[in-house]
Amino acid sequence: MKKDHIPQDPSPLDHFTRELTYALDEQGRYTTGLSRGWEVKASALGVAWEDIQARIANAKAQVLAGEASPLLFFMELRLMDVGIVAAYTGFWKWQVKRHLKPRVFRRLPDKKLARYAELFEVSIEELKQMA
Repeated sequence: MKKDHIPQDPSPLDHFTRELTYALDEQGRYTTGLSRGWEVKASALGVAWEDIQARIANAKAQVLAGEASPLLFFMELRLMDVGIVAAYTGFWKWQVKRHLKPRVFRRLPDKKLARYAELFEVSIEELKQMA
């Protein structure tokens, strides 16, 4: 691809980042150029973000139905899984999985909730109420 043909299609990340692309200059040598994105990649990102939004909505519905603790909602919102949460909080994976149960979560002391609240950058009250 020639440098003046680098795609500049708008994408969801258009205002946040540019992508470094290799292209040929007028003398036929490889050089770099910045791309805003291209249509195929923008479509793929759009589909991925729709999936993420659906997972967040599903997690919220599970919490509101009493099937999961608010941890599930915040994990989905912050794009984290059990392993990541465990690594950042210092809990074992099995403990995080156990804390996803509403009955267990309600009995957690504030000291443990504070570790989750710090990770998700919310207050303990916001964590409890899924605000």
